[in-house]
Amino acid sequence: MNNMNPYEKTTYSRTSTRIDAVEEAQKDFIAKVFGWMTAALVVTGVVARFVFMSAALQQLIFGTPGIFFILILGEFGLVIYLSAAINRMSATTAIWSFIGYSALNGLTLSSIFMYFTSESLSSTFIITAAMFAAMAAWGYFTKKDLTGIGSLAFMGLIGILIATLVNLFLRSEGIYWITSYIGVLVFTGLTAFDTQRIKRMYSFGTPDSEVNQKVAIIGALQLYLDFINLFLMLLRIMGRQRR
Repeated sequence: MNNMNPYEKTTYSRTSTRIDAVEEAQKDFIAKVFGWMTAALVVTGVVARFVFMSAALQQLIFGTPGIFFILILGEFGLVIYLSAAINRMSATTAIWSFIGYSALNGLTLSSIFMYFTSESLSSTFIITAAMFAAMAAWGYFTKKDLTGIGSLAFMGLIGILIATLVNLFLRSEGIYWITSYIGVLVFTGLTAFDTQRIKRMYSFGTPDSEVNQKVAIIGALQLYLDFINLFLMLLRIMGRQRR
């Protein structure tokens, strides 16, 4: 640095300033992603708890033939719509679609409040949050390319889906436990991979630009799904049923 001529020093200073500005904007972008993810988790939790406290809603969702499956189909449809049409919709539409999906998910996930004890739900949530935070931090700060881990995790996810479908007919307890433990590994790996990928998805400009707002929503959706699925896999292993 001391051996640089004045022109080189000026160029170095400007380059360093630009890099610092991009890194700061990137941090704001990632904070926005995790902010939306957290908001969606809160909506899901509040809706699920509200259904658990309402006998009328429980009867409507779980006692009326077809309603639960309509909600499941609505969730899949909303995720597909949000992922496929994100470039054509406005940031506001993307936000409300994401919040709507998290609310629908809360309606269907309310069943776990009826099946598992409050204590096991709370402890599993805390453990999930700790594991998720650790893997997300690793994905954000590591210099290692996590593409290989992401590919393995995705293949594991496909395997879990196939095994789960097969087990609907076999009803094998062994397959249930194997898919549960593998699921924990898959979604911890995906958390790190997705965090790194979302960090790289940041587009130059302000975090509040239309493009970056929509990218943040898609990133929040991916991390939200990682968190929810990791929580459910851990709950299958650690959760205690109500008597």
